[in-house]
Amino acid sequence: MIKQMKDLPAGVIGFTAHGEVTAEDYESVIVPDIEAVFTLNDKVRLLYHFAEDFTGFESRALWDDAKLGLRHFTGFERVAVVADVEWMRQAVPALGALMPGDFRAFRANQLDAARSWIVESLQQH
Repeated sequence: MIKQMKDLPAGVIGFTAHGEVTAEDYESVIVPDIEAVFTLNDKVRLLYHFAEDFTGFESRALWDDAKLGLRHFTGFERVAVVADVEWMRQAVPALGALMPGDFRAFRANQLDAARSWIVESLQQH
């Protein structure tokens, strides 16, 4: 299940993942919400928090994530991934090397730091 975070400034969108993330989560929450932000902004900052109860992704959800990333390949200015899932933390630098934009991984107890980083220098844009 995915929930959109509240109280983020314009141009920043955030989600918290609980349990298993499904294709339905992507199709009904993530994709429409991100597409709505892109209609108003050329560049978007994304904060993706994986809660302690996160259990994994449905395979179709990973495919939906890849399609979204490719569709907006140059559109993500900053991406912060907050998780204690080791494979995710290791994947973030690899994604950052492959895609334009600044990608950073944070541990679960660093959600506030991730939130601060994702909005840092936003007023200059």
